[in-house]
Amino acid sequence: MSSTGRVLGAGRRDVPAVSESDAASAGPIRVFLVDDHSVVRRGMRAYLELVDDIEVVGEAAGGEEALERIGIMSAEGSPPDVVMMDLVMPGMDGIAVTRVLRERHPEVEVIALTSFAEPERVHGALQAGAEGYLLKDAEADQVAAAIRAAHRGEVHLDPTIAKQLSQSLRTPRSKNADTLTQREREVLRLVARGLSNREIAKSLLISERTARTHVSNMLIKLGLPSRTQAALWAVREGVMDGSPGIPEG
Repeated sequence: MSSTGRVLGAGRRDVPAVSESDAASAGPIRVFLVDDHSVVRRGMRAYLELVDDIEVVGEAAGGEEALERIGIMSAEGSPPDVVMMDLVMPGMDGIAVTRVLRERHPEVEVIALTSFAEPERVHGALQAGAEGYLLKDAEADQVAAAIRAAHRGEVHLDPTIAKQLSQSLRTPRSKNADTLTQREREVLRLVARGLSNREIAKSLLISERTARTHVSNMLIKLGLPSRTQAALWAVREGVMDGSPGIPEG
């Protein structure tokens, strides 16, 4: 596919409905675009301008420029809520930029955007602090869903990536949550109860960033694209009742 991705042809009919009251009360989600290809930035901006609850507030063609511009915006009291970050750029790559950005501006969420789905690249982005990972050929509604999820502090993985990661982690005999650590099982149960990352962190006496990492790892191992799907899976498999779907050992 071309570097512009499918989002360029998106129309308003592709955008999931959002409650007018929710959008009005919170205001539009402020999005900043980082990609070294101007055609990708133009395409993303053109689509996102059609979405009522999302507003593009800036863009940059590289990592250093992005850090500088977002730093200025933050100093002026108007940082973006979510950054769409290309991972493969000249100079400072997207993973390095994400790590620095999250350290300097922890209130800003990051969605990794790339043409590659290698597990190592995905892990690197999530460990650096990205809240989501999308392929550049993602459908328009997936882009909007990822932005909204990141703004809520939720992890969102491209379904293709989630499936590939799940397959790479599973053994022939492991088709449930056997690969989860004890902590990740605890996090799954709390996600199933509807707790946010902040509430999970408070419940387990860990940092919010650590809670986010556990949620990311849990989603990857289960091959699920979102915490909503994880909650539904947990209920279906009887996790809340401590059934064999989640072994205690």
